[in-house]
Amino acid sequence: MSVLLLLGALVIILIGAEGFTNALEHLGERLKISEGVTGSIFAAVGTALPETMIPVIAILSTASTQEVREEVGVGAILGAPLMLSTVAMLLMAIFAAHKRGWPGELHPERSGLARDLSWFLFAFGLSTVAIFVPHTWSPVRGIIAIVLVLTYFVYLMLTIRASAKLVQDGHGTEAEAPLYVVRAFGRFGLGEHMAVILFQLALAFGCIFLGAHGFVHGVEALSELLGVSALVLSLLIIPIATELPEKINSVLWIRRRRDTLAFGNVTGAMVFQGSLLPALGIMLTPWEPRPEVVTGVILTLVASAYLFFMMRRGTLRPYHLLFNGACYIAYIASVTI
Repeated sequence: MSVLLLLGALVIILIGAEGFTNALEHLGERLKISEGVTGSIFAAVGTALPETMIPVIAILSTASTQEVREEVGVGAILGAPLMLSTVAMLLMAIFAAHKRGWPGELHPERSGLARDLSWFLFAFGLSTVAIFVPHTWSPVRGIIAIVLVLTYFVYLMLTIRASAKLVQDGHGTEAEAPLYVVRAFGRFGLGEHMAVILFQLALAFGCIFLGAHGFVHGVEALSELLGVSALVLSLLIIPIATELPEKINSVLWIRRRRDTLAFGNVTGAMVFQGSLLPALGIMLTPWEPRPEVVTGVILTLVASAYLFFMMRRGTLRPYHLLFNGACYIAYIASVTI
């Protein structure tokens, strides 16, 4: 029954995330903003909503025991950047190599990718430091949480400021598919107006919220059934399930050689989840240096720093991202052996 609950919640989450992403593309096109902003902010935040809602609901709801809620929350918060910096990059490499070969070239817009990775490394590095700050030092933990929130908003301003020039250089956003609501009800005279786009955004968000709530209950039931802690289960299962929309979108984009959208969708979500969500975890959960937590954050930072170094070093190629996949395998081995 717990597996069925997880699968049902996942289906609802995926439907909501797909609808949200589709509406965001149309919003970006209508607002005449760059692919970098659409990928790193709109699409990234939109497709990050499933894994974002799960820890928020887990921590703040009254469902289950406080210990389980905190473990699910911490696992989802830290597991998402780990999944994005390792498995998501590996999947993009595999599908890019299928079209271009392993030595082929990847061409994301370099300034945007460098900005995303540098801000993520700063924010997630600060979140890692907070793990070792004693709970008795609550003012210090509070200051770190505030800095993380401010970090994301500074990142937003810098990314949006760079948008105008990128649009002039031919990096404007173009929607890949018609708006789903219009496709379904266009025969009734429904057009792609701003109100319709916002309606689809709200409808999709409702699906994501409902699915995330069911997912929390499913993880608790499955952890009891398997005799595995909710923290480990959340670090492994929740990101795999909820990051699926990002991986699918990025895979499709990189197969179409839209590398800026593909990478921005992932690295933008990393900044979002490496700053705002850890701030929530620092303030409302134990956020302590348990072995599985420390291993996860270290491997996340290693994979992200490696990608940043390879990008700055020269042309990025699919085989470079095999290292990122190896980091995730190392994490699986560390928590299961």
